[in-house]
Amino acid sequence: MLATLPPERRAIVGQLLRFLVSGGITTGLYAVVYSGLARFEIANPQIANICGYLVAVVTGYLLHSRWSFRGHGERDNPARTTSRFFIVSLVSYGLNALFVFVLTDSMMLDGEWWWPLLPICFITPLVTFTLNRQWVFR
Repeated sequence: MLATLPPERRAIVGQLLRFLVSGGITTGLYAVVYSGLARFEIANPQIANICGYLVAVVTGYLLHSRWSFRGHGERDNPARTTSRFFIVSLVSYGLNALFVFVLTDSMMLDGEWWWPLLPICFITPLVTFTLNRQWVFR
């Protein structure tokens, strides 16, 4: 079925599939770090979010730059690509921090530690895929 798609669509589908795998690994690592720290109250959820972010941003950069978006766009300016990737990673950190705040903070919904994992695992990856494809690795 993939072979019947036009080349541009095939490239997008390939990138999306690679992003799902590498993004799944990155998100999984984030979730393990966040969960371990937040669930066992080693750190408050926002500190756990920062720790998860730091692990995920390094892993994500390596996987996405070398595999997810390989062959996509021009790589003539590595400094620009790297700086844009880290800007997008800050957007993802901001989204995750917002989810953690709204869903777990006592001034907001005061939910369980795991509530933010739902939007973090489904909304944040969609945003970062779009930004990475359209702006970082173009």
